[in-house]
Parts: sequence; structure tokens; C-alpha cells
Amino acid sequence: MRSRIMYIESKASGLVGPARIGRVTFSRTGATLFYDGKSFQSLNGNGFKSNYFDVETGEEYWISGPRKDGQDSLYPTNILPEVDADIYDEYWSKIRKPTYK
Repeated sequence: MRSRIMYIESKASGLVGPARIGRVTFSRTGATLFYDGKSFQSLNGNGFKSNYFDVETGEEYWISGPRKDGQDSLYPTNILPEVDADIYDEYWSKIRKPTYK
């Protein structure tokens, strides 16, 4: 299965929810994403400030590729997402790429 590091934010409680950076795997067709035992499918543009939903619970999520500047959330927030331990080094060295002046 193909995988990618992604930003995953729950929208179940409102516009800003708990978020994580983790490795998501894709189904063979790419129509379903898998993370942390959950399956997500696209809302195909029909979500309100969300783009995926949990197949089992129907809860909505914002899932996107992480940004180099760390501004991953849909709305600006000072709440930092947790980064999964298994991808921590890869995230900071390949995606965030800290620059030293």
C-alpha cells in the first residue's frame, strides 16, 4: 500500500479540533485513507470545513499534506499538532527542513 505523511484534524467538535501528523496509507484505488485503525473517505467537496469523514462514525476531518512552514490547520491556531513517534525524524528532516541562519 502507498503511504504518505499527512496532517489529520478532527472537526467533530467544531472548526478547530485535535490534530496529528502521521503516516496515512491509501487503498489500492486511493479512494480510502487509513490511519490509526480508522478508514476515511472523501466528502467530494460536500463537507463544511472538512474534506474526509470516518467511515465508521461519520465524524468529519480535515486531512491534507503537511506544509513546510507548519501552518497545516485550516484556520490559524496556536495549538500544535502531535507528531507520531514513528515519523518524527522524517517529518522534521524532510518536510519541515529547519533552516539555520
